Amino acid sequence: MKLRRILLKLSGEALQGEQQYGIDPERLMDYAKEIKAAFDEKIQVAIVIGGGNIFRGLQGTTGGTARVQGDYMGMLATIINSMALQDAFMRLSVPSKVLSGIAIDPVCELMSSSKAIGYLDKGDVVIIAGGTGNPYFTTDTASALRALEIKADAILKGTRVDGVFTADPEKDTNAVKYDSISFDEAYEKGLKVMDLTAFTLCRENHLPVIVFNMNIRGNLLKIIRGEKVGTVVE
Repeated sequence: MKLRRILLKLSGEALQGEQQYGIDPERLMDYAKEIKAAFDEKIQVAIVIGGGNIFRGLQGTTGGTARVQGDYMGMLATIINSMALQDAFMRLSVPSKVLSGIAIDPVCELMSSSKAIGYLDKGDVVIIAGGTGNPYFTTDTASALRALEIKADAILKGTRVDGVFTADPEKDTNAVKYDSISFDEAYEKGLKVMDLTAFTLCRENHLPVIVFNMNIRGNLLKIIRGEKVGTVVE
């Protein structure tokens, strides 16, 4: 698969590293360096990162927080993570812009497809924060929406496992990895690649998703160079 423009989806929890909460500076810089390696290959990179290391909207509702308020708090958490990633890029001399479904002047601009594509064409890494800007949608759905808006060639979903398996490989040692699988088959088998709304957006718009282990150094660059890493869902 020839990739020119990608959307990289990262979970907020991944930024915790070995911590129970917040941002691990070492993990943050590791990720920034991995993304820089792809950037150095002249690939246009947009990033959507979750906020679960700081606040997760659905979990907040169990503590009494209203769903809408909780979701907006989760969106703000993604902005914090995006700002941290931008800071790491600054230290690596990688130009970047933070756009968001929620505009917070002067921290980030309001997301629009034309603005994001303009920055990508100019040579910036674009970090898209704030989810979709609306409650009741996950960052998976935001990733699918933003990938379509910027006309990405694929979504690269960085996780802590090597791809899509027949079962959770962290719980079932007999789980078998798929090298590739269709959207229809993944849906029929109930494999949790993304939430259903995101999954449907990708399927209906023929947007492939590559699920891979972001914590293995060099994996992102291997995908960019066309090597077989993780699982391709298309």
